Amino acid sequence: MRNLILIYIGFSSGLIISGAVFAFITTLGIVQRLAKKTSSEKFVKLYEQAIIFGGIFGISTDLFNFYLPIGKLLVGFLSFCIGIFYGCLAMSLAEMLNVIPILIRRGSIQNGLYFFIIAIALGKFFGSLLYYCIPGFYHF
Repeated sequence: MRNLILIYIGFSSGLIISGAVFAFITTLGIVQRLAKKTSSEKFVKLYEQAIIFGGIFGISTDLFNFYLPIGKLLVGFLSFCIGIFYGCLAMSLAEMLNVIPILIRRGSIQNGLYFFIIAIALGKFFGSLLYYCIPGFYHF
């Protein structure tokens, strides 16, 4: 009986968290913005389904700890796609909260904004390279 209650609590918690994440993504309008920028509004349903199935697949691999022999090249490509998604998520959140205009006004960086954004992108890039290419780099 105790295990059934724990399964119910875990499943319910997962549903609540996943609902909150997808509501957050919907509120930010990431899918709609990307579809508008790429002129592919007719594929919005496909994009949403890809996000849902990608989340289900990702959590399944973590939960059941199974291995797919897909090769380093495909892993690199998938990691690149995940990085693009997280970058879009971060920039959408920053845009929604008006972080960049506030930073520009308070920091007085009108002239060097291009270099500032490039520095942020390169920092994220090299940080992810260190994390994924050097085993145990960020594990304290």
